[in-house]
Amino acid sequence: MKILVCISHVPDTTSKINFTDDNTQFDTNGVQFVINPNDEFGLTRAMWFKEKQNASVDVVTVGGAEVEPTLRKALAIGADQAIRVDTPAVDGYAVAKELADVVKNGGYDLVIAGRESIDYNGGMVPGMVAAMTGASFVNTCIALEIEGSSATVTREIDGGKETVTASLPLVIGGQKGLVEESDLRIPNMRGIMMARKKPLDVKASVNASSETNSVSFEKPEPKGAVTLVDADNLDKLVELLHNEAKVI
Repeated sequence: MKILVCISHVPDTTSKINFTDDNTQFDTNGVQFVINPNDEFGLTRAMWFKEKQNASVDVVTVGGAEVEPTLRKALAIGADQAIRVDTPAVDGYAVAKELADVVKNGGYDLVIAGRESIDYNGGMVPGMVAAMTGASFVNTCIALEIEGSSATVTREIDGGKETVTASLPLVIGGQKGLVEESDLRIPNMRGIMMARKKPLDVKASVNASSETNSVSFEKPEPKGAVTLVDADNLDKLVELLHNEAKVI
């Protein structure tokens, strides 16, 4: 089985976010980038298939040379080779077109992507890749088993879970639950050294046109200050808590 894991290069959730050029550009100064968490669950599941079913695992991302450390981390975790599509990732449709070209030319049986990236939260790329390649698609996946050319997938739905079967080739949008958080892998020294020798291929863009353009960005309003209760109203507040809210 040949697996492709789509990796997004995203800011760490602890990073302080700022914008430049009149709030039209994301300021990358001082920002630590990581593998998109939803993609990391998918990569870990792919590694299970590699170890248990002798699958091969490639990883791919769309972006400039700045994304290569993130791809190298995926290689250190255990992926066999990495592919970087040499064009900025500025639009979900364009990214999907670039990834679909990699899928079509790579002969992959299974494509694992995160259901969404934590920076743009578009949630559109996996479904579009499936449509562009003619593959089956299951989103919000929290469990995945492969037997021959058939997959059994459990996904989250409103109010519960649904288990479905699908034939390969298949694209899934994975998320937390696809593996346990305790199963996520931290690259060790041996993996880091081996990653330096694994192939990282740079692929030319197919020059997919962007369908959307970010006009400006805006940070959320800061949380309001805590309102202090003055002494004159304190007794009234205590009375209301006791009589109305039944707080003892």
